[in-house]
Amino acid sequence: MPGPPAGDALIRLRGIRKSFDLGGAAVRALDGVDLDIARGEYVGIMGPSGSGKTTLMDILGFLSRPNEGLYEFDGERVDALGDDALAAFRGERVGFVFQSFNLLPRLSALDNVELPLLYRRVARGERRQRAAEMLERVGLGDRRHHRPNELSGGERQRVAIARALVNHPSVLLADEPTGALDTATGEAILALIEDLHRRGQTVVMVTHDPRIGERVGRVVRLRDGKVEDAARDHP
Repeated sequence: MPGPPAGDALIRLRGIRKSFDLGGAAVRALDGVDLDIARGEYVGIMGPSGSGKTTLMDILGFLSRPNEGLYEFDGERVDALGDDALAAFRGERVGFVFQSFNLLPRLSALDNVELPLLYRRVARGERRQRAAEMLERVGLGDRRHHRPNELSGGERQRVAIARALVNHPSVLLADEPTGALDTATGEAILALIEDLHRRGQTVVMVTHDPRIGERVGRVVRLRDGKVEDAARDHP
């Protein structure tokens, strides 16, 4: 079985299948995926266009349900949870970072980072404190009152990372987080993510860049909705 031993796994997927109806025809995006991801791992998901990378990330982050298969997260069966329970689980256990940042333009950096805590009805004082601390952690403590249009691309992605981490998620899911950035800025974002990983954060990143693939702890390669390789480790 690819990946770490089952007893060490934060995430366990078994026989995951996902199909979509496109114009009356069933298109299978994932076709029997088995995968373990250990707590504290840094995993890169790679593969050609149409291989199922985005669908796999959506399922890992509880944004989509598989048609078939088992999904256990930290020992809990989550594929059978109801919609409300699944949304609550997602809000508590998963942080998302996207290529397009997905920040609200009228809100300050601090307000954007606070949003996940607001949805969980955390008291205002605690929200402000935790959001401010997280912005300090990503090096933006002095930019907390700036809106997204007053920040560089790299700074906006740092705000997005701070927002993803403010709930102290079990796993950080990053979908091409450097795709909209220049090389130097992308390098700074990768260095930040690597530092988070060294501090114990579990990270799963979709990337098409083989240079990034060489920097993660393990690469999971997809092709035609199947795991082609999941066992290449780097020192």
